[in-house]
Amino acid sequence: MKLSKLNHALKTAFIGASIVTASFALTACNSDSDSEPQALEMTILHINDHHSHLEEDSMDITLGADEYEVASGGFPRVVEAFKTLEGQTASGNVLKLHAGDAMTGTLYYTLFQGEADAAMMNEVCFDAFALGNHEFDSSDSGLKTFLDFLNPAENAKCPTTPVLAANVVPAEGTPLYPAGGKNMLSPYTIKEFNGEKVGIIGIDIKSKTQNSSSPLDSTQFLDELETAQKYIDELEADGINKIILLTHYQYANDLTLASNLDGVDVIVGGDSHSLLGDFDQYGLNSQGDYPTKVTDKSGNTVCVVQAWQYAQVVGELNVSFNADGQVENCSGTPHLLVESESSEVNALLANETNLRVTTANSEAQTTLNVYAADVEVLKLEKIAEASGDLCLERIPGQGRSNICTADDTKPHGGDIQQLVAQAFYEMDPRADIAIQNAGGVRVDVPAGDITTDTAYTLLPFSNTLVELEMTGAQIKQVLEEATENAVKTVEPSTGAYPYAAGLRWDMDLTQTVGNRLSNLEYKARGSDTWVTFNESATYIVLTNDYIAGGKDGYATFAEITGDKYIDTFLDYAQSFSDYAKEQGTVSKLPYSEYSTQNFTDTEGNFYGTKAE
Repeated sequence: MKLSKLNHALKTAFIGASIVTASFALTACNSDSDSEPQALEMTILHINDHHSHLEEDSMDITLGADEYEVASGGFPRVVEAFKTLEGQTASGNVLKLHAGDAMTGTLYYTLFQGEADAAMMNEVCFDAFALGNHEFDSSDSGLKTFLDFLNPAENAKCPTTPVLAANVVPAEGTPLYPAGGKNMLSPYTIKEFNGEKVGIIGIDIKSKTQNSSSPLDSTQFLDELETAQKYIDELEADGINKIILLTHYQYANDLTLASNLDGVDVIVGGDSHSLLGDFDQYGLNSQGDYPTKVTDKSGNTVCVVQAWQYAQVVGELNVSFNADGQVENCSGTPHLLVESESSEVNALLANETNLRVTTANSEAQTTLNVYAADVEVLKLEKIAEASGDLCLERIPGQGRSNICTADDTKPHGGDIQQLVAQAFYEMDPRADIAIQNAGGVRVDVPAGDITTDTAYTLLPFSNTLVELEMTGAQIKQVLEEATENAVKTVEPSTGAYPYAAGLRWDMDLTQTVGNRLSNLEYKARGSDTWVTFNESATYIVLTNDYIAGGKDGYATFAEITGDKYIDTFLDYAQSFSDYAKEQGTVSKLPYSEYSTQNFTDTEGNFYGTKAE
């Protein structure tokens, strides 16, 4: 039950004089301290999971029977949308929130370690920022570096941005809580509008951060539900009855969280990169309503929102609170930020509710350009060396390489595709097997220098790495599906041909669908021995999010959902780059490690394993 300030004052009067005095001191600075809580109209502008995607992207937007290529997102557009929407808000009561995972994913993080992200965030001046799991990718010390950029000691462009993580407790004497200093993280912050206080509590996803990022062992992660309720109760005890959770906890988890809490009004979330609202008509897949309305344990309305990913969408949520702090109404718009070079197309886009034609903010673009110039230089940086030519191939012997002959790729296929699969496997210690589609790897890598630009040309798409919990039978099935898509007689997609690390097989394309892969063998991490693949066992498969969604013929992948599907949101090009840096010199793998060991083409020609 929500407590009014008056009820709280009466309650504390019976507890002790010292507490009454403290309560009076707390409220005396508020000009409306003697009044009951009042109704409040407010607007929440929010983003999440921008993952160092600071530059604009492009996408195809479907309008009726036509499709248009438009520029989309980019942080300068985010800045412009925040400024414009804030200025248009009728009540003037605006909260600007970021629900975490600001960092990692592009060269802007690789080069600047959060400085560029902080500079762009400080063009918005957020009222609160909640930690995401990827904020710990460079451990607590890397997070501290970013937070120092976000809240500099001198020449700050914005007021201090509260960094919220109620369930994250760094140990004193560690980077986030220096000995004798101040904890850089806060459980909540309080904002005041017309004398009405609004509490904002930060929650980070516990298990994922601990298991898929790199926090210090001494940094504690507390239960999300218990911690959220603890601080809701604490805020209510202080007379604050309008409460927002700023979470990095996934959309489905937020819905469950809301139903198990008492006293929460709004949840502004992140982590699952959920696109909410009506976007299906534009060729995009929506995961739910914006806002999604659920009820808490007491039956009161809770409004749940999220704003997709990669600086593409700015959410605008309008909330009406009554004097008891309950939500009477919530509604809003998830603004997908787009712009065409054609004024005629922009006129069409402007008529669409969830599409917002937005020109990049000039000041923010000027700030970004400074960093962009250095990114162009970074692309030329040598990260490793190839000891020999790494041939590109899709299906063994197909002849797609520009530096190798078709015979060079028989019977094993592409050297570079195989190395990419191995790199992904090495970069995720949880993976039992890594699977990569041939077409996701785009160029040969000749002997000589490998640069950052090589990695991003080799793997040019906006793919992330995902973990799928699968049975051996499901893995066999999805490999058969991919192979069929690669060689079918009508409109084959040769890029579907599979490459794997930790798993190998013989391929016979003369066999029927479902019987082309045989003699499957598995090698456990840390072992030197290949054993018969167990179709009854369960494995963690690492792959890219494109084929994980069932694309390119990998239909069974799309059946892996819920807790069995974990998106690490690690950029796949960055992962290969990190692998190459660690190796220093990269070479062809031993042929015993190639996933295709023996190969029979559609004409029945057999090509056997090469000698080591």
